[in-house]
Amino acid sequence: MKFGIALALLAVGARAAEPPTFSDIAPIILDKCAPCHHSGGPAPFSLITYADVHRRAVQVAAATKSGFMPPWLPEKGLGDFQDDRRLTAAQVSTISEWARAGAPEGPAGIAPPSFGTNWQLGQPDLVLETRNPVDLPASGRDVYWNLIFTPNLPARRWVRAIEIRPGLPRVVHHANVLVDRAGSARLREFKPGRGFAGMDLEIGRSPFDPEGNFLFWKPGSVPHVEPDGFAWHLDPGNDLVLNLHLQPSGKPEQVRPSIGLYFTDQPQKSFPLLVQLENDQALDIPAGVRDFPVSDDFKLPMDADILAIYPHAHSLGKLLEAYATLPDGSKKWLIRIPNWDPNWQAVYDYRTPVTLPKDSVIHMRYHYDNSAANVRNPNQPPKEVHAGNQATDEMAHLWLQVLPRAPGDHRRELEEALLHHRLEKNPNDAVAHMNLGAILLSRLDPQAAVSQLRTAARLDPQRPEVHNMLGLALATLNRNADAIPQFELALRERPGYASARFNLAAAQAKTGKIDAAIQNLENILTANPDDPYAKRRLAELLAAHPDKVNPSAPKP
Repeated sequence: MKFGIALALLAVGARAAEPPTFSDIAPIILDKCAPCHHSGGPAPFSLITYADVHRRAVQVAAATKSGFMPPWLPEKGLGDFQDDRRLTAAQVSTISEWARAGAPEGPAGIAPPSFGTNWQLGQPDLVLETRNPVDLPASGRDVYWNLIFTPNLPARRWVRAIEIRPGLPRVVHHANVLVDRAGSARLREFKPGRGFAGMDLEIGRSPFDPEGNFLFWKPGSVPHVEPDGFAWHLDPGNDLVLNLHLQPSGKPEQVRPSIGLYFTDQPQKSFPLLVQLENDQALDIPAGVRDFPVSDDFKLPMDADILAIYPHAHSLGKLLEAYATLPDGSKKWLIRIPNWDPNWQAVYDYRTPVTLPKDSVIHMRYHYDNSAANVRNPNQPPKEVHAGNQATDEMAHLWLQVLPRAPGDHRRELEEALLHHRLEKNPNDAVAHMNLGAILLSRLDPQAAVSQLRTAARLDPQRPEVHNMLGLALATLNRNADAIPQFELALRERPGYASARFNLAAAQAKTGKIDAAIQNLENILTANPDDPYAKRRLAELLAAHPDKVNPSAPKP
């Protein structure tokens, strides 16, 4: 009897010692590797079937054991993020044991997911296709290209998710979508529909409608669905600009991206702001320096939640850190990347928002390695490197999605603090002066707004938005005669600037120049017959001045 028990125990021990089979590791591979490693995906080979993985068993085991794959840059325990792609020690061990045992197949495993042409979130409510592909040369430097998509919506829609399909994932390093409400990107196209070059893209926008959502794609990423109340809006006439980072593949390629939009009836009730810390002006990295630090610090003017974080540097970046010092002196980590690799940059969403009290100081601490020992250094031998948009230049950017904790929309107060911080570092930043002036005007301080906007106009006299806002500030002070030349300067730089023409007409009417005001309003309606503001204001002027009515003119 005891002998039988001993045999049974030996049998159990033998079964426990049996190596894992593909059915044991398939769930790991399909969850962590297959989103990139599938046919048509961004990775160079597929890891979907047993045959795929068996063929590369030793390579997969080595890459996972070293931590090289799956790619995940943040240090464990210093920021808790969604979609963490790291493998556990047990998962790494299982893959290694399977490879050492000869990669046995075992019983049938789980059915592999489909990575075909289907949209990840299902059929979008609206699909936007590019009018013209991007021609990518076979070799040479990385290409940074921007394509403009126009949704042509008849009314405002709330967007709960956006899915970027890069067209040819294996040549697209990453992509961002920016919302252009002012049509500023179109001014940069040499030929409509062809797009334009540029890496660190700046979109003209109102400071009263700042960016609040990361619209980002990278290989293997899952589209982010906004929670109820966080949807962002698209209005008629708005454009979407797709900012692409493309890498030559060794042969000429044509890239045809598309964008899927998913709408909701739930309007926005929570108002996050994308907050940027940066210190590009400090990037003057001598050749051969192994540790060049760059920093920036921003004090929060209110209680806030940090929802997501996006660190950004180029090839010389080595150690990237972000943390907060709370008012009580304690330290709270936001992210730490000990071995930066720009090939795997990403937006990281926190599992639970990081709550920071008012007067917490957010710190950006980046370290750069411009020595020959840095295997990612694009210059061998090393050269002096400055800030810039090329891959051989450098950047020091930290983006945070910040949600003020008080009810309502408090982006304006947060952005005002950011603009003051920006001007402390760079007093000659014309855009910061312009945006601060606009915010001061909205906070009923037109005199202070005029001061900021005059500085912006002096620093950048060819920017039409500056002259338009300065004219508005002067008009608010009832200085309409002074405002008129500012609106005219804006129209000289951009003749189709409808807002500046409408403001010019209003100032002309107040100074008794009724004929000129009517002419400018009619010009607006010639270009856009449905402009409600111009129609209403023209009707009011004609009603107040019936002698100015032109019987042959169309009725407003």
